[in-house]
Amino acid sequence: MCAAQRDDDGMTAARISALLSAFAPGDDALGVSELARRTGIPKSSAHRLTGHLAACGLLERTGGAVRLGLKLFEIGQLAIGQRGLIDAARPYLADLREATRNTAHLAMLEGTEVVYLDIVRGPDAPNLASRIGGRFPAHATAVGKAILAHSPADLVEAVISAGLPMIGPRTLTAPGLLRRQLAKVHEEGVAYEREESGTGVICVASPLLDSSGRARAAVSVSGWSNRVRADRVASAVRTTALTLSRTLP
Repeated sequence: MCAAQRDDDGMTAARISALLSAFAPGDDALGVSELARRTGIPKSSAHRLTGHLAACGLLERTGGAVRLGLKLFEIGQLAIGQRGLIDAARPYLADLREATRNTAHLAMLEGTEVVYLDIVRGPDAPNLASRIGGRFPAHATAVGKAILAHSPADLVEAVISAGLPMIGPRTLTAPGLLRRQLAKVHEEGVAYEREESGTGVICVASPLLDSSGRARAAVSVSGWSNRVRADRVASAVRTTALTLSRTLP
């Protein structure tokens, strides 16, 4: 295959990824013009690619617009390589929710972001932006910091090099501050996030460690900053993480 062909294939793959990723939570169907606007892809190209995606079931036509197809859900179920982890963690997350009446999360790191594998929402918790399968910048979350604190140094530096944007009113955006906080998290085994991901939100997290001491994932409890006593829930979160770590293969 010549270099030009490889470049064309790479561009097509990138455009398909951009089109599928353009759908946001709450979106149903989107028109081609809106997809072109969100992705920056020329409208003619967006129209052609959405036609191909609809033909193979990755998108579905509805009127003059398209929506994500059921085939994506089927593929997604096959892609969940962490199914065993999710199943093992679910009863522990439910216990955390019942004990604290706040939202319990299970998340892992992918690139510079955390991906939420499971969420058990609490009755007294705020309406959080997190969702199963959703992503959030690692530096602005307690689960992200819990994982980074037990990850190789080059991974931490990759997160810092990618930028530390302000997400909430108190997000850590200074590399030095983040490094110092991660060192403390590594020592204590518990990470805290106080209005770093959003106004009025507090989160306490602890990592799930493998036999080498590296973080595989993290569990957390999130709630209102003026209601949740971080010191009171920290022991429950830490105990959950330690117990889960021992049960995982």
